[in-house]
Amino acid sequence: MVAPDIHDSKAKLIEAAFNVVRAKGFTAKRVEDICEAAGLTKGSFFHHFKCKEDLALAAAAAWGVNAQALFAAAPYMALPDPRERLLGYVDYRKVLLKGELPDYSCFAGTTIQEVFQTHPGISEAAAKTIIDHIDVLETDIAEAMRVYEVAGKFSPRSLARYMQAVLQGAFILAKAEGSRAVAAESLDRLRRYIELLFVTRKVGAKRAKAR
Repeated sequence: MVAPDIHDSKAKLIEAAFNVVRAKGFTAKRVEDICEAAGLTKGSFFHHFKCKEDLALAAAAAWGVNAQALFAAAPYMALPDPRERLLGYVDYRKVLLKGELPDYSCFAGTTIQEVFQTHPGISEAAAKTIIDHIDVLETDIAEAMRVYEVAGKFSPRSLARYMQAVLQGAFILAKAEGSRAVAAESLDRLRRYIELLFVTRKVGAKRAKAR
C-alpha cells in the first residue's frame, strides 16, 4: 500500500511498479505494462513521471516507507525481550510468504540484482530501503547481545546483514525452484540459528539471583 498523501493515480502507478518489477524485472517492464496493471493511460503516467526510471526511483522510496510502517506496526515489536523480537521478526517474515512469488518477494532486492551496474541511482535508492531495515535489526541485536552477554563472536551489524542475506537468498531460491517452501525452510534455519546464538537471558538471571 502506498502512502495516502500521494495522488491516487500516482499511487496506483507505484503499486503497479511493485508488482510488475517483481514479476518481470525492471528491464523487461514497459510503461505500457505499468499502465495496464494500474488501469491507467500513458497520459496519466507521463503526467506524474518523466520515464520508467523516474517511476523506479519513486517506487523504491515508497517501498522503504511501506516497509518501515509495516514492521513498526508488527506485533513482535511490542515484545520486551530483544531475542523474542528477533525471533518474532523471522516468524513475521514467514507469515508474509503469501500468494504468488511476485507477491512476497522483495521489490528492492529484485531491482538491485538487475540494475546495480546499469542504473546506479535506482540501485542506491533500492539499497537504502534494505540498509534502513538493517539499521532497525542492528538495534535489537545489540540489545540482545547485551542482555544475553554475547560478545566477541560477531558484531550486531554483521548479524543484521546476515539476516537480510538469508532473506534475499531465500527469495532467489524460491524463484529458482518455484516454491515458497524453500524460502520458508531458509527462515526456519535462520530462526534456529538465532535461538542458538542467544540461549540464556544471563543478565536477567544474575540480577534475579542477586536479589
